[in-house]
Amino acid sequence: MAALTRNNVQVRGTGDRAMVFAHGFGCDQNMWRFVAPAFETEFKTVLFDHVGAGGSDLSAYEPAKYASLSGYAEDLVEIGAELGLKDAVFVGHSVSAMIGLLASLQAPELFESLVLVGPSPRYIDGGDYVGGFSETQIDELLDFLSQNYLGWSAAMAPAIMGNPERPELGAELTNSFCRTDPEIAKAFARVTFKSDNRADLAKVTKRALVLQCSEDIIAPTQVGEYVHRNMPGSELVLMRATGHCPNLSAPEETIAAIRAFV
Repeated sequence: MAALTRNNVQVRGTGDRAMVFAHGFGCDQNMWRFVAPAFETEFKTVLFDHVGAGGSDLSAYEPAKYASLSGYAEDLVEIGAELGLKDAVFVGHSVSAMIGLLASLQAPELFESLVLVGPSPRYIDGGDYVGGFSETQIDELLDFLSQNYLGWSAAMAPAIMGNPERPELGAELTNSFCRTDPEIAKAFARVTFKSDNRADLAKVTKRALVLQCSEDIIAPTQVGEYVHRNMPGSELVLMRATGHCPNLSAPEETIAAIRAFV
């Protein structure tokens, strides 16, 4: 199946260069609706859904392929090849930050630069590394998700979003989680929260911008600082935005940071 169909790819904008937006766990391309249009006069914008999310083809899900983030990175490379992209700007939120990083290693010609929004190369603490969660906490989170996906979504989405004074944001993320195919979401969560891409950071040769939110329970400040320290040629911007989804909660600040970088 063509990647453009499988991943529900949408292309807009009039620029000569492309800017590719990738969504996080439990989300779909709609999460970029406040950010992507701001770049349509300067770039050709490319939005898509990971298999299992949004308007993607659920029948394309292959457990073996998607048992690691590399499978999702392969999809991204295929999308780029079918569109003939070269030296594009990649903008990836949450787990898609690492998916884009892996795609840049698989196909170095694809991206000229990477914008990583709330990235985490490893969610589990280990040795001197602070990922934000103990292994026990991650196992409990995955057990809860496996047993009661809708209940997990209702409990976790508002905490991930932050901004409790704006409950409509948490409600939107909850609804997004609940629209995602639950069986695929369970597998994707395990792949996401058990991943370890720390060793890949040093391999990146592209310019990179790390956008780190304040009060982010999924990717704490120490994680963003770690990514910056271990990725040559990266810039770190500590945002005023709180929570894990500045593309929804603080689109203007997100747009400004991306625009200053590109």
